[in-house]
Amino acid sequence: MKNNISFIGCGNMAKAMIGGLVKGELFRPENIHCYDPEDAARAQVAEEYGVTIQDSNIAVAAQADYLVLAVKPFLYGKVLAEIAGSIKPSVIIVSIAVGVGFDDIKEFLGSDVKVIRTQPSTPAFVGESDSTLCPDDIMTQEDIQDIITIFESFGKAEIISEKLMDVVPGIASSAPAYTMLLIEAMADGGVLHGFPRDQAYRLSAQAVYGAAKLVLESGEHPGKLKDQICTPGGTTIEAVRVLEAKGFRDAIISAVDACARKSLAMSKKKA
Repeated sequence: MKNNISFIGCGNMAKAMIGGLVKGELFRPENIHCYDPEDAARAQVAEEYGVTIQDSNIAVAAQADYLVLAVKPFLYGKVLAEIAGSIKPSVIIVSIAVGVGFDDIKEFLGSDVKVIRTQPSTPAFVGESDSTLCPDDIMTQEDIQDIITIFESFGKAEIISEKLMDVVPGIASSAPAYTMLLIEAMADGGVLHGFPRDQAYRLSAQAVYGAAKLVLESGEHPGKLKDQICTPGGTTIEAVRVLEAKGFRDAIISAVDACARKSLAMSKKKA
């Protein structure tokens, strides 16, 4: 593992990753270099995590052994053009942007620069990101393992093919948002029947967390686990009946599909 990791951009996803890295003690805070054009964003990560703040994109890029580009996709061209002459030959570029491919980055930095496309998620804040990774064909196994180690310091990480990178937000990196909607809706139902809101949120969130953990650790099919809860003539099967009648599955599948299609459209727009 190399010494320094740098972040261009200190938005929510960057803060989640930085928080995970600091908590995981993979890098010393002083070896995490950051820059953001917003004074408040720089001040916040410095105060919360004790990282090193640089005064420009160029300065932060020059320090990087691993350089995380944590800016919006439409800013990639501008940022890459700015830092092209300042990066180390051995740097590994870590893209977290939807719709930005290898060619989009190498056009500015050169074909011999190592690039890995990634999609982390904001549960990195609590060490539970479901990150997906796709390395280019010039990264070595050691390089890939380094990046896996970085991402596993704040959650789980899996290698996937490039053709799936523009589809994965629907079931992974964007999915926490609609899971939050589920928790909020469940809690609202509890409030409807008299639960204090804070308690309803805690119970609903724990139910979702526990169910997810049961799927992951048991290895059983989710449908089988659902059937184990649905006793004949009971309350759970009545709730499942209503969800099916209201199109719950179709709504989720349609949401995942819409997310994937938007991601693919963003990728094609840049092509």
